[in-house]
Order: sequence, then C-alpha cells, then structure tokens
Amino acid sequence: MRLEKQVKKLGLIINPWAGVGGPAGLKGSDGAETVAQALAAGIEPQSHKRAAIALKALLPYRQQLEFLCFTGDMGADTASALGFAVREVGAAESTPSTPKDTERAAMAIRDAGADLIVFIGGDGTARNMTNALGDHFPVLGIPAGVKMHSACFAISPKAGGEVLRKLLAGELVDLCEREVRDIDENSFRQGRVSTRHYGELLVPQEGHFLQTVKNAGREVEELAVADIAAEIVEELEPDTLYIVGPGSTTLAVLSELGCDGTLLGVDLLCDGALLQKDVSAPQIEAAIAAHKSVKKNGQVKIILTAIGGQGHLIGRGNQQFSPRVLSQVGRENLVVVATKTKITELGGRPLLVDSGDPELDRQWSGFIRVVTGYRDAILYPLSNGEV
Repeated sequence: MRLEKQVKKLGLIINPWAGVGGPAGLKGSDGAETVAQALAAGIEPQSHKRAAIALKALLPYRQQLEFLCFTGDMGADTASALGFAVREVGAAESTPSTPKDTERAAMAIRDAGADLIVFIGGDGTARNMTNALGDHFPVLGIPAGVKMHSACFAISPKAGGEVLRKLLAGELVDLCEREVRDIDENSFRQGRVSTRHYGELLVPQEGHFLQTVKNAGREVEELAVADIAAEIVEELEPDTLYIVGPGSTTLAVLSELGCDGTLLGVDLLCDGALLQKDVSAPQIEAAIAAHKSVKKNGQVKIILTAIGGQGHLIGRGNQQFSPRVLSQVGRENLVVVATKTKITELGGRPLLVDSGDPELDRQWSGFIRVVTGYRDAILYPLSNGEV
C-alpha cells in the first residue's frame, strides 16, 4: 500500500514523561512513582526536545500544514512554539497525562480528520496507539522511550522528520504493518528480558529510516563472547575508569574479572574492581569528576555493545549515556564490542547513535573499531541515521 496524497493535517501526540527513567537507570518510565523518582534524581524530560527535532524538518511546509493536538504538553505547546498552526481537539483528563489520555487523543485526532498521527514516546505509547487505532490508521513513532523494541519507530527523531518531509513533498512512501512489542518493566529491572507481541501499526516506510524489531534472543556464541571478554580484559588500562554498558557481551567482560555486574544496567569499573553497579547518568557524571580529581592521569572509557537486530549502539536501553556523559568521555574513548554474528545480522546496515543531541550524533558518525574476538577487530560504520 502506498500513501500517495500530500499530508495536510498531522496529528501530534507527545508522552511528556517518555524516557525520563532511562538516564536515572530505572529501566523504563512506566508509572507515576518511577517518574517522580527520576525527577527527584534531577533528570530532565527529553520527549518535547525530541519532538521538536523531528518537526523542524517540516518548517518549510509551515504554511501548508495544520497540527491536530491535545492541549498543553501532550502536543499543542511544542507545535505552537515552532510556529505551526494548531487545532486543539481535546485535553488530558489528569496531570500528568495517563495512557488513557494518549488513547483518547489518538481517537479524537483521527476523528478530527488527521491524515497521519506522529507520536513521541516508547513501547508503552506504541501500545496505546495500537489499542486506540489498530492497524488501519497511519502513524509514525518518534523514539523517546527507554526500551523501544517495536518496529514502528524511526531510527532517530531526525530520521522521523525526514520521513514526514518526504510525505509532505508528495513523494510516494510505502505504508506497511510494523510490529508493536513491549516488555514487563518489573521483570526488566530484575534482569529478565521478556517481550510480548501486542499487534501491528500502519507505518510509512522509507529506506533505512525505520528501526527493526529488537532481537531479544541470546546468542549461542559462548566461545566468541568469551574471546571478546578475554581481549577486553587484556586491553584494560590501569588508573582508568571504565563505564560498562548493558548487554550479555559487556557482562562477560565483568564476569571474566570475577565481578558481579548487571546485565541491563551500567556499571563502573577501575583497576579490575567493580566500583558501583546500576548507575544513573548523574551518578556517572559524579564518578567521572571524582575519578579525574583523584587520579592525576586518570582516563575514562566507555565499553558498549549494540542491540541485536536493531544495531543501536547508543540511545536504546542505555540512556544513562547522556550527551553530557558522552561529551565528557569523548568518541576516542569508546570501546565497542560485538560478535561477528551480531554484525552480520545487520545486513550491512550501520550501527546507530541516537543520543538526543543531533550535533553530537553527527560528530560521532563514521567508521569505528569493533572488537569481535581475541586479537580480532573490524572497522564498521556508526551512523546518526542520515543518508
């Protein structure tokens, strides 16, 4: 199926709290208590900023476009601030807004005559859209959540803006059903990953601008992972703070050292000892400052692996690596690990960076060294999603 008419009315739904639990190391943002905990930790919500990044691609069409939104922080404020014409079709029933408000907004915007709805959030928001619209109304997800296993999201806010720009330019863009999945956050916080299929959404598909469903299966490549762990352990430098990201491959590095790390969190390592487990972005920043004040020539490095199937290196399930953290450490101190099977399964697609800072993402793009085994490494492209 193809979307052939030029979109004139776009729906906009923003989950104001999407992703706020990520930098806080909370493995998600579901529930008022989780949001309150993240805000108390000093985490600043990012969903409106990510919405603005996507919508800026549509500024040349501002005179031809009307946004249909709920009032306030569910969409109207962001679209109005960018200078777009806005028609408010309802309001949230509570503050902060709830999943039910998201579903009400989707149905109201559809019924008001929108051609397509842009939603900003994560897997939970995608579930709300599925509940409200099924697979018969076109939508496009702009990633702002923590987990985002679903395939209805653009690979980054900027990529989402490019899809929308092509639609407004009258280009032929395929519509296809894309899978919606979600994970139980309570199990996720306890180190168990179990995703469930919830349905499909009808999504405009253009080139490599959409992410795939995350591959949640553990690789049966124990020897390859063990080889990678052995190589990284040999490469570890003294007086260096290592910030170890989530994943089974990075956890193998800690296990090789005899450290009890976290599978789905971020851990701090120095001189072969585990300093702190499951840290948040503010805790990482504090650790970097403390390390540099104590160690005269102390360096800081990040060890990361990519999400299987999707290829996201930064910005999916590891938002503890905030733009501030990444800038403080620097691209030259990024250590990437992945088995060759995981890289091959990408089918030539690049690894992806979606930190929330488009300029940082652009600067970090390019070829990067990936450790794939013992005394074995490759150069592989890292991209911000631009073509």
